[in-house]
Amino acid sequence: MGLLLASCATPGKSSSLGRDVYGHRPGPQGFRTVIIDAGHGGKDSGAVSAHTRQKEKDLALDTAQRIAKQLQGDFKVIMMRGDDTFIDLDERVIRANRHGEAILISVHYNSGPSSIRGPETYYWRVDSHGLATRLQRAMASASPAENGNRGLVRRRVRLTRNPEIPCVLLEGGYLSNAAESQLISDLGYRQKLAVNIASAIRTQAAIGDQGTGPLPRPIDSPPSRPTDAPE
Repeated sequence: MGLLLASCATPGKSSSLGRDVYGHRPGPQGFRTVIIDAGHGGKDSGAVSAHTRQKEKDLALDTAQRIAKQLQGDFKVIMMRGDDTFIDLDERVIRANRHGEAILISVHYNSGPSSIRGPETYYWRVDSHGLATRLQRAMASASPAENGNRGLVRRRVRLTRNPEIPCVLLEGGYLSNAAESQLISDLGYRQKLAVNIASAIRTQAAIGDQGTGPLPRPIDSPPSRPTDAPE
């Protein structure tokens, strides 16, 4: 299967521009549209830090807006939400699928055992692996310390499986960790994350999957549904 994927690529050009149901192909290159999805919103606050009382929905929106500002001028940037609005996950997928030659980045912050800290990146589609690898490296380079986090994770949820374009879900750190929650509350740190994330997106657009390792095996899985594991 790896040979089949490699044979689909045209040297110097992307073989994964445009929509594709499964995404069993190399990662995107040459794309000019970036869809940025700030997680949660409105009635859905996401995680709430017990240490700073900040809500994930607000931190995600702030970070998403910072990423968008970094990309403006180089890409067409589409914000899934620009204010404190609730958008259903399936509706987010529908909106993403209106665009073909694009990538989707969903921005979140994590929660879990208090000892765990550090960014994580979730992907499912084969064509999202290289982008996910770059984004995880970018966030990790901004993080001063990590402990027990999962790093790069292949996980099937609605925003990693159901869009028909390369799509990645970012967890910028753990709000449940006292030290990391304080770090995330700092505007300068969120700006550093945004700058690094935007740089990784530019690199992916310029050179595709180069330097991100072998592609994972294709998995023919059905779309993720609300009845699946919690997202």
